[in-house]
Amino acid sequence: MNIVRMKGVPILQQLEIEECLLRTSSDNWCIINDRADRPHIVMGISGKPAELVEIKRVLEDNIPVIRRFTGGGTVIVDLGTIFVSFICNKDDVADVQPYPRPIMSWTSLLYSQVFEGIADFRLRENVVALTTME
Repeated sequence: MNIVRMKGVPILQQLEIEECLLRTSSDNWCIINDRADRPHIVMGISGKPAELVEIKRVLEDNIPVIRRFTGGGTVIVDLGTIFVSFICNKDDVADVQPYPRPIMSWTSLLYSQVFEGIADFRLRENVVALTTME
């Protein structure tokens, strides 16, 4: 697995990097972007802004709305967001079906080990939750 670690790279630029890697490389990739540069809303390819975004408020607050080239839900990005993306060959993760719920379950197993003893990481419905331990 190749790892790309970035800090504060704009999410649009990260999405462009991901698309380039997906289309031009047959390797497996993990892309980590530590902290967003500013708030954004990121929508999946089939998301409908009128149904998912309060357009008037987004325009008033000057929040960029970006449509990524893949599916997935709408994500509200704040300055504390850490992005982690995996681009993997399906044969290398053969027991993970290419649908949101199995992928989220697979990543929750990975992250629960990463954050063990530091934070409580759980998959709830279609959302991941991270609670720091005090």
